[in-house]
Amino acid sequence: MKLPECLVVDSPAQRRALEHPLRHRLLRALPVEGATISQLSRLAKTNKGNVSHHLRVLLDAGLVQQGPTRTVRGGTEQYFLPVARRLEFTPGDDGAATRAMLATMAEEIPHDNNHLLNSRRVRLTHEQAEHLAAYLDQLVDELPEAPPGAPDYAVLVGVYRRD
Repeated sequence: MKLPECLVVDSPAQRRALEHPLRHRLLRALPVEGATISQLSRLAKTNKGNVSHHLRVLLDAGLVQQGPTRTVRGGTEQYFLPVARRLEFTPGDDGAATRAMLATMAEEIPHDNNHLLNSRRVRLTHEQAEHLAAYLDQLVDELPEAPPGAPDYAVLVGVYRRD
């Protein structure tokens, strides 16, 4: 299934939905081919009740979609699918969704002793910052996808103003 490249997070419902770190964990754990509540429970290392509740919030906000169902042991399992490969956060909220996303990533990073993390302060004009952000985004977008079985890496692309 070919996913749209980007979903711009710009509605109040989407921003509220992304204010919880577990919802970011679920989005980051959700494979392109989708997953059931049971599968996401294992991937996100939390119980099915938590997954069910937070998936409903993401579904209502349009951040995940329902996929196919399958019958197992007399019951029906619902698959949930991502709606886009990446989320783009627009300015204008108080930063709660961004803080939740960064908290989720901060939990992942210590598990990789070989992470490639770089933080740098650079003095730029507004136009230079916009150009840099667009360039970095394009660089990541143009990377060819590795074959199945290759390790998953997360990439955080951001340029922000320090006040």
